[in-house]
Amino acid sequence: MAVKAIKYGVVGYSGRMGQEVAKLFDRSGHELVLTSDLAGTECKAKPDVLVDFSSHAALAGTIELCGVHKAALVIGTTALGEEHFARLRDLGKETAVVQSFNFATGVNVLKMILREYAPLLSDWDLEIEETHHNKKKDAPSGTAILLRDAAGRNCPTHSLRLGGVPGDHTAHFANDGEVLSLTHRALSRNVFALGALRAALFAAHAQKGLYTFEDVLKHGM
Repeated sequence: MAVKAIKYGVVGYSGRMGQEVAKLFDRSGHELVLTSDLAGTECKAKPDVLVDFSSHAALAGTIELCGVHKAALVIGTTALGEEHFARLRDLGKETAVVQSFNFATGVNVLKMILREYAPLLSDWDLEIEETHHNKKKDAPSGTAILLRDAAGRNCPTHSLRLGGVPGDHTAHFANDGEVLSLTHRALSRNVFALGALRAALFAAHAQKGLYTFEDVLKHGM
């Protein structure tokens, strides 16, 4: 089935993820009509959806842009607190919002695996290890927190900041006789842009509400 082209905007356009998103979306036949970053906002048409991988500090401005343009939102910003989620829930009363700390399909499948099977290993030790590039500011990563919550345990989490690693996450389970490690490795930032595109196509046509990327995988395009 052919996918209808959408008009989209990118918050944090000049950043690395902003550029990845724009390249992939454009290559897929969608039209960039709004860009926003520290230099300002440029808009040439009403966007169907905004994509934001910038900073939690930009959230208020992003929500304002969604309100002005009646646009859906795909947000992959990390280091969000409860006050940020409260604002996203409020925005979800007006438009479709897809929030995730990680838009890689494999990470979200790993989250579902942990939710389902971690209870079977409740008497095993569990520690989560994550590695990201040396420019990443928050630690532990939002994805590590996502996986820890899925496992249902407040386990130790270890963060490494090395080179240009896009993102590696491992949940290590162990008892006295066995070790079980479940790992996801992102080989490039393109996987996050691919997930964002899938989420944007979902959000552009979804009912109002706050969704996760798991919702997109289960019910989206």
